[in-house]
Amino acid sequence: MPITDIYSPETDSLKIGPAFDDLFAYDGVLGVQYSPQASLFRLWSPVAVSVDLVLYDGLYSNRKRHLPMQEVANGTFEIEVTDDLDNTAYMYAVHYPDGSFIETVDPYATAVTLNGERSVVVNLASTNPENWTNRMTAFSAPTDAIIYEAHIRDFTFSEQIKATNRAKFLGVIEEGLKTTNGKTAGFDYLKELGITHLQLLPMYDFQTVDEKYQFASYNWGYDPQNYNVPEGSYATDPSDPKTRIREMKQMVQGLHDAGIRVIMDVVYNHVYEPIGHPFDNVAPGYYFRQNPDGSPSNGTGVGNDTASERLMMRRYIVDSVRYWVEEYHIDGFRFDLMGIHDVQTMVEIRAALDEIDPSIIMIGEGWDLNTNLPADQKANAKNAHQMLRIAHFNDALRTAIKGRDMDGGHDTGIVTGKSFMEQWVAINQQGGAYYPQDVATYQEPDQVVQYIEAHDNFTLYDKLKLNMPGDDESTRAKRHLLAQSMAFLAQGIPFIHAGQEFFRTKHGVENSYKSPDKINFFDWELKDKNQFAVDYMKGLIALRRSEPLFRLQTADQIIRHMSVLKADYYQVVWQLEDEDHAYYVLFNANGNAISFDMELGDYEVLVNNQIVNLDHPEQLKNSSIIVVDGLSTTILRLKK
Repeated sequence: MPITDIYSPETDSLKIGPAFDDLFAYDGVLGVQYSPQASLFRLWSPVAVSVDLVLYDGLYSNRKRHLPMQEVANGTFEIEVTDDLDNTAYMYAVHYPDGSFIETVDPYATAVTLNGERSVVVNLASTNPENWTNRMTAFSAPTDAIIYEAHIRDFTFSEQIKATNRAKFLGVIEEGLKTTNGKTAGFDYLKELGITHLQLLPMYDFQTVDEKYQFASYNWGYDPQNYNVPEGSYATDPSDPKTRIREMKQMVQGLHDAGIRVIMDVVYNHVYEPIGHPFDNVAPGYYFRQNPDGSPSNGTGVGNDTASERLMMRRYIVDSVRYWVEEYHIDGFRFDLMGIHDVQTMVEIRAALDEIDPSIIMIGEGWDLNTNLPADQKANAKNAHQMLRIAHFNDALRTAIKGRDMDGGHDTGIVTGKSFMEQWVAINQQGGAYYPQDVATYQEPDQVVQYIEAHDNFTLYDKLKLNMPGDDESTRAKRHLLAQSMAFLAQGIPFIHAGQEFFRTKHGVENSYKSPDKINFFDWELKDKNQFAVDYMKGLIALRRSEPLFRLQTADQIIRHMSVLKADYYQVVWQLEDEDHAYYVLFNANGNAISFDMELGDYEVLVNNQIVNLDHPEQLKNSSIIVVDGLSTTILRLKK
């Protein structure tokens, strides 16, 4: 569709290039700078002939006053109001050259009214919970992380656990929750798993859930509205601008107190609706990428791509990420459709975060998307060599193990009988050390996120059920645990989708982004039913956290300490070795047991037949023949 200027009915072939940034880019502080004595408002709007600050008598009052702002530089307008404006609603009235104007929320708003309809000035210090201290100490290394992805609403929605703060920020850290069988649930369950990082689906202010009637509709939240404000439907009182801020901070604080860090899922690649969004209100066309003919670039598939290569959009993303870290103590970011962004923007985000804490994790979807950027500038896996210490979801390993989810999900992988996947599994399990450079240019294992399922697409259980409908539940469970093991034990950064560990199902729904709660909710009874599978995952987590060989930090270490011994006939075997021990990891995707010839020695069996036993492993004395059950993983330790 053509770009239509807000202030003109004329359609034009809009081209915004470096010359525009040379003229209008601004590097001063934007948004509101609050103090009890005065507040300074500053807005960048290079198309405006004038801008008024609109102050409301109350958060929801229609009584308002317009205060003319002064243009100071490069299309930037400001005004200082000498009063204590804490909890005051405001907007900007942007006047265009044709005499029309529009009232808009501040793009840099940090607080809003119900459903994000007005910006609000707040004293952020007053939203800090008791004992709100500095950030957690630096994390050891990205490959030491165990990332667990969950949705705030899903996690405590179920009536099975009777959460007081059901589907809220505070529900995530609610202690003492139990399943109907009296087993651990909620926050206590998270603490037992042994994860290091909780990755939460979008928790900034998104558009498609009415905050007043939270349960009337469902959405994951990949429809950004106000980037620097928490989502109100997760607050106990969404009409109070400070409540959502305070309660999100309380959630982060509670997780930190439990030793769990927080990764925020951010969606800077598109907005829900460009027309009427603050970006387009203050600078029509600027924040969005266009094709050469002036039509919107649509690599996201939702009708708009943001233009991170433009200085003020790049700056906005960097400012926003920095704000979440400094104000909310966020420990990492997952960049949705990262391939829409340009390499330079991602590098600058990495540099900005390094100034605060170099251990902040950055991961993203480095897909090669059809957006109007030169190929060598796209922030995708093919350009990973330009973006060190930024990790990409490794869909190649996922696909080799279980098959692609596209085209109805009928493609299969090694665990569902597809031939000639063994070498590809083995290559991918080595954390990018031997990766084909025409596919991805990973330099180090901290650039590779290893996963078997995420919130997108089919759950692993549902895909296995689709691909192997004749399996009984026991066989399906074996395939599931084998597939999980192949991904989780791979070198790189391991990633678990919440509920994956107990065979989560969405009842065959591939893309549940707006499916009802009955599809998306976290089924705690299923957790109890499949406790053996939970125990298996907890065991693998404990193994990975206790043994550095399973989480090597550099490609050089992988080359020196890891070697593939076999990769054929549905079998993948590799060895991890240092001065003290050798570990043998054997994956058997055949339906029948297989015997492996090993060097003669005394082995400890750490994992076998869907059981992990690290404390009292079975001893195999003077053995050289190891039998691995069909559709299973065996891990042996040989002491030198």
